[in-house]
Order: sequence, then C-alpha cells, then structure tokens
Amino acid sequence: MEKRKPQIIIIVGPTASGKSDLGILLARKLKGEIISADSRQVYKGMDIGTGKVTKKEQRLAKHYLLDVALPQKTFTVDRYKKLGEKTIKTILNKNKIPIIVGGAGFYIDALVRDLNLPKVPPDKKLRAELEKKSAEELYSRLLSVDYRRAQEIDSKNKRRLIRALEIISAIGTPIPVLNTKYEKLNSKYSLLWLGVKWPQKKLAERIKL
Repeated sequence: MEKRKPQIIIIVGPTASGKSDLGILLARKLKGEIISADSRQVYKGMDIGTGKVTKKEQRLAKHYLLDVALPQKTFTVDRYKKLGEKTIKTILNKNKIPIIVGGAGFYIDALVRDLNLPKVPPDKKLRAELEKKSAEELYSRLLSVDYRRAQEIDSKNKRRLIRALEIISAIGTPIPVLNTKYEKLNSKYSLLWLGVKWPQKKLAERIKL
C-alpha cells in the first residue's frame, strides 16, 4: 500500500492581496503553522514595504522563516530550501499542517518540488560589473535570458537580480535546472494551492492603505 503523502497548503498572491490574513485564518481553523516564503521578509529589519506580519499577528498563529538573515548577507534559495524542509518536518511532527504563504514562487517550488538547484559560488568579478547597472537594466537583461525567472523576482531587488544573472552565466541555461518538465515535477507532499487575486485597481488601493 502506497504511503500517504503529507499535506501542505500553499497560499500565493501579490503584496497586499491578503495572503497573510488567509494564512492565519486557515492556521487557526485547521491547526496549522505558517512558513513564510517571501524573499524580503527573511531579512531582519526589512519590515516596511514587505507586508511582513506584525508581532500581534504572529501571536495569532505560529510563523517560521521570518527575520532569519542579515540584510548585508546573501540569502540563497538553497539556504531557504534547507531551512524550509527542516521547518516542515518540525510542523508535521506536531501533527499540524504546514501552510506556506508568500509571493516568491521560486522559493516555494524549490521547497516543495523536486528541483535540481544549481550550486553556483559567488563570482566577484561579474558581481562588480553588474553592480554598476541599475535595477531596471538588470531586470531587462534577465527578461531577455530567462523570462520565467524574471517574472518571479522583484524588479527592484538588485541583489536577487544579480544572483539570478550570476547563476545563468555560470550554468549557461535559464534557471532552475529541472529534472523534467516544470509542470510535471514530482513532490513528496500532497499540495493544495490557493491563489489570492484582486483586480489591478482594487489591489493598488489596498497597497495604499
């Protein structure tokens, strides 16, 4: 008899869409705990403009992977995957449901799917060259070489744009390098995906609140 896969709920959507509120609601209703999957919320002190849940909200439901890195240090997807896998195991051992909440699609896919993540060390020479360019120039360059990855990255986040271009330069192909077609990647979990979406005008109003 095939072993039943552990269930994970994943909530995705743009900033200010209400992902965090839904995550907290489900965590309280279903005895779950929340794993943040936001590429900026992992950094300590990066609270403004990231939609990071408040301390009060964190008391409503247990949250993980917030404030786990220093802003001046590079935080890689591989590092997120290792921390996330450990966190999932911790939550499952409590007989609770892991609820992943965030807008960083690559982080989420790396955590729950069978991605073959490239191991690429920092290239100081290339980084120095890319640092001279604006975020707009870096984003345009990434769009031209890996459109899909560009759609998953904050177009104003120079650190992540440079890292993406660095990996592509090293491996010579778009990232991630997959074991099979992206849509058919296996997962050791039973995944329930929930997307939060608003009309563009309404979302813009929510962002201003």
